[in-house]
Amino acid sequence: MVRFLHSSDWHLGCPYRQIPGDAGALLRERRLEAVREIAALARACAVDAVLVAGDVFDRQHVEEDLLRRTLEALAGFPGPWIFLPGNHDAALPESVWTRLERTRAGSSAELRVAARPEPIAIAEGRAWVLPAPLRARRTLADLSAWMDEAETPPGAIRIGLAHGLVEGLVPNGDEALNPIARDRAERARLEYLALGDRHGLLEVDPRTWYSGTPEPDHYRYREAGYVLLVEIDEPGASPRIEPIATARYVWEERELELPPQGPDELATRIAGLEHVLPEPLGRIVLRLTLSGAVDLRGRRAVEDALASLRAKLRHLELEDRLQLQPSEPDLARLDDGGLVGACARSLQERILRAPDEEERAVAALALRLLWREVEGLGTATERPG
Repeated sequence: MVRFLHSSDWHLGCPYRQIPGDAGALLRERRLEAVREIAALARACAVDAVLVAGDVFDRQHVEEDLLRRTLEALAGFPGPWIFLPGNHDAALPESVWTRLERTRAGSSAELRVAARPEPIAIAEGRAWVLPAPLRARRTLADLSAWMDEAETPPGAIRIGLAHGLVEGLVPNGDEALNPIARDRAERARLEYLALGDRHGLLEVDPRTWYSGTPEPDHYRYREAGYVLLVEIDEPGASPRIEPIATARYVWEERELELPPQGPDELATRIAGLEHVLPEPLGRIVLRLTLSGAVDLRGRRAVEDALASLRAKLRHLELEDRLQLQPSEPDLARLDDGGLVGACARSLQERILRAPDEEERAVAALALRLLWREVEGLGTATERPG
């Protein structure tokens, strides 16, 4: 029997440019923590190897400190670790892998970079890994084809390791980059084909699986955040696959449209998200889309509800499609018979008439800020004493 972990798409060094500040830093650090947890899991399960099907690193030119911290994270499992170069960390003549090789002196973990398409023995020769490394970011050739003719010792378990898109998974019938034949496991007489590139867990067939990334990094893949424990008893036997959850953060998407009840109801529904999102809220990365139309008073209620929600989440990404439509009471509140009223009327005219969308958006923002100032002054002057 052979027992191993299948993982992929760690993307160490992912910058999370769309998530600034502390939230982005925590998500970057979490990816290294996930590697430490995979190492601990590998030791606890007494696996024969850990296979990582590409995109260990997010890019070729990661910092030297990250390479050293990666080696430290791997030390929890002595190995072997079999790393396949993917499209983000392809096996170039000078690459992140050659840098890692120079940095790894003294590392206690047994690392093997599968930079060439040649069999690699694991489990004392009971199983052989057949890797299909990428040597460029993109190719139209199926680099897994060599597995069909690859020779392994009689009675050995054959395990494929590849990074790309299986035929039939490409949307709209587009031509696949880094393609993989859908029946590669059958053609190459593989007991198991470990795949990377797709960030979500997916069973292509009983012998062909994507593990997905161990820590979610996009809203698209709700099934992300796993590593696969694979056991194969003997050549020809069906693999036993156990997905093991590894995710800490959950990426969620929600859309809210202004209901007929009005802006106060929208603010209430924003606040109500706290009760329908998974717990704890501090582990949620949320992309929220708002649409509809609000007046100035309603806009303020929405902003207050958003501020409260944002403080409780790990990160809030807002797609704000709300249209500002000041009501007559709003404009009356701003009409002081002087400069403020004239400014409000001018901004309202630009919101309604300006031909340029950006100009309308700037005018709407200016009117909201003016409203905040007037409301603040009103609160101060109306306070008793």
